[in-house]
Amino acid sequence: MMSYRPYQHIERRKSRQIHVGGVAVGGDAPISVQTMTNTPTTDVEATIAQIRRAEIAGVDIVRVSVPDEESTAALAKIVPEVGVPIVADIHFHYRRAIEAAKAGAACLRINPGNIGSAERVKEVIRAARDHGCSIRIGVNAGSLEKHLLEKYGEPNPEALVESALWHAAHLQEHDFHEFKISVKASDVFLAVAAYQQLAEACDHPLHLGITEAGSRRTGTVKSAIGIGSLLWAGIGDTIRVSLSDEPEEEVRVGWEILKGLHLRHRGVKIISCPSCARQGFDVIRTVEALEKRLEHIQVPISLSIIGCVVNGPGEALLTDLGLTGGGAGRHMVYAAGRTDHTIGTEEMVEHIVSLVEAKAAALKAKAAVPKAAE
Repeated sequence: MMSYRPYQHIERRKSRQIHVGGVAVGGDAPISVQTMTNTPTTDVEATIAQIRRAEIAGVDIVRVSVPDEESTAALAKIVPEVGVPIVADIHFHYRRAIEAAKAGAACLRINPGNIGSAERVKEVIRAARDHGCSIRIGVNAGSLEKHLLEKYGEPNPEALVESALWHAAHLQEHDFHEFKISVKASDVFLAVAAYQQLAEACDHPLHLGITEAGSRRTGTVKSAIGIGSLLWAGIGDTIRVSLSDEPEEEVRVGWEILKGLHLRHRGVKIISCPSCARQGFDVIRTVEALEKRLEHIQVPISLSIIGCVVNGPGEALLTDLGLTGGGAGRHMVYAAGRTDHTIGTEEMVEHIVSLVEAKAAALKAKAAVPKAAE
């Protein structure tokens, strides 16, 4: 997508397009956001509830682990109850992949390094083809093939890329092309270098991620550096932020990375100052409250929350709505970059929420007009 300023334009790598259920991945499709459930898959009710929370946060694709036969049986009950395509996560047991394809999975995530023999991979390909599934080749620095570790001495970018292309060739030999690739590592340098080399070596769609990235704060920082730098270079077609946190938080961070790079827009983008002694109201608590209160908004809207008049008016020029701290408990509200009216501290949060909701409703109604006229 061409940004409205030349210096914000990202030239995306040209990749083949595949589909994960109804979601296009690669080519000119929007970069999709993924997450993974952490409930026992056999607990159908809890897993469905978790997927639905991720859907509210804006997830496009959800991965579900199926370690045993009971889990693949549960998957058949989960798939019809959710509104996003499900990727079945397969490790060690190739039969789970075949069962998951029959159960309605839209994609099979396999790590060829631990799935077994070439014949077993062939059976997985057959099941994917028969049931309309795509495949993700998931190469991980922590589970590289023995012969590659012996060749390179350690997990390095060359080993990850060689593994990925080796397994991609197996799929292509069987005339199967509906696949994407990931080459994840917990080390940001290793992961980024591997993705850069893989992007140069092929046109397969790429799934980005920094695996085992850590807690909410640590994992967010590592993912923003790794995934963000690759996306900025035009590399990547779908992303998953791996956090030791709830799936919906992974989704929110993924969206923030995409929004920060102007690659996708959803919900309220809050531009706020770090606050200082000049602030006319408690910026930190105000932003916290607004983020929670505005989570339900899906229409792209920009909102500036600035504590004083040093940068407030300037930031308000670039946002749909703005709030700048003033004196005597009165603060200036901006609409479309212009001063509009003042509001008191006590009613400020409620007032901004109502303005954002009204703006979202108006934008939604305006977007629906052409469709109604057709």
